[in-house]
Amino acid sequence: MKTDDLKDIFDELDFDIAQPAQDHEERFRHKLRKSRKKKTSRSGVISLWGPVMAVAASFLLAFLIFQGAFNPLSQEQDLASVSPEMKQTQDFYASVIKTELENLEEQKTPETEAVIEDALKQLAILEKDYQNLKKDLGKSGQDNRVIYAMISNFQKRIDLLNTVLQKVETINTLKNNSHENNII
Repeated sequence: MKTDDLKDIFDELDFDIAQPAQDHEERFRHKLRKSRKKKTSRSGVISLWGPVMAVAASFLLAFLIFQGAFNPLSQEQDLASVSPEMKQTQDFYASVIKTELENLEEQKTPETEAVIEDALKQLAILEKDYQNLKKDLGKSGQDNRVIYAMISNFQKRIDLLNTVLQKVETINTLKNNSHENNII
């Protein structure tokens, strides 16, 4: 039944059995050659530039990795890098802190050692915070809030040292008074 249906369909169809013109095949081949030339010229440029672009991209990537690996501290900035006035401010605070630390070390006794060691630990925490602020200053593009935080950090360190010096003096005074009372 199916073969009969197919036979009927083919019998009813009118197929075009005319022969193409004699130069038809030649024109067709000519068009094929033309399209191949266009494709090869485009792909030639692409195939030529492809490796060149890959090498350039590799160099760029290597350069960026090199910069990131060997220059991580380039983002870090001190107050001194902001302006000459900030350099003076930083130098002033650094010298005051140094002087206070020297005074603290001079007053160190077995009775005051625990207080001084605790203060040095707190100073180390403040120094670590200052290092983070230096990185933030580099990233923020010298944001005033970061600058004020850095100055505040210096002030906190000085206040801490002054407080500890007062405690040490109090401890030493109490020690001397108790020593005098023991002598009498």
